[in-house]
Amino acid sequence: MKLVSSFNLSGELVTIAACAHSGSMTATDTVVLDATLRPNPPLSPSVLKLIIALVAFVNVAFGLTLVLNGAWPVMPFLGADVALLAWAFRASTIAARRHERITLRPESLTVEHHPARGAPSRIEFNPYWVRVHLEEPEEHWSRLTLRSHGHAVQVGSFLAPQDRLSLAEALKAALRRNRETPLPS
Repeated sequence: MKLVSSFNLSGELVTIAACAHSGSMTATDTVVLDATLRPNPPLSPSVLKLIIALVAFVNVAFGLTLVLNGAWPVMPFLGADVALLAWAFRASTIAARRHERITLRPESLTVEHHPARGAPSRIEFNPYWVRVHLEEPEEHWSRLTLRSHGHAVQVGSFLAPQDRLSLAEALKAALRRNRETPLPS
């Protein structure tokens, strides 16, 4: 396997690899593009715990001051914001587990979605007919879709706009290269 390019999309490693055609390889062995997309990971668990502990300490300090001044009804709200912060950090950590894998072979383009929870899904296209569409302008809400014969799949929804643009250009180039390269016999 020959590494064509490797680039970092928003903290994640995306490797685009290409195999040289050799007499012993079949078309199903050849990988034109193999990209794994992952969202930015949240902070490490120890840093998240430190932040929660710091916020809890500050809230307890304010809460004790308020309780000593007779404003005891405020105390539950100070505990609630620490609990909500912990819940948000946990949800962010779980959401960062999702990933997508795009594999282009001479005879197929496969997109695998691996959600944070639930069963993964897989869709396969004939690469000759796939069109890459990125909504203009490249904003956080714009979508990158792969379309073919009435089917469409969105990829890289968690990427930053400039990373989504880089991925779209890499996919277009790989599909173009794949269409121009004859299948090995």
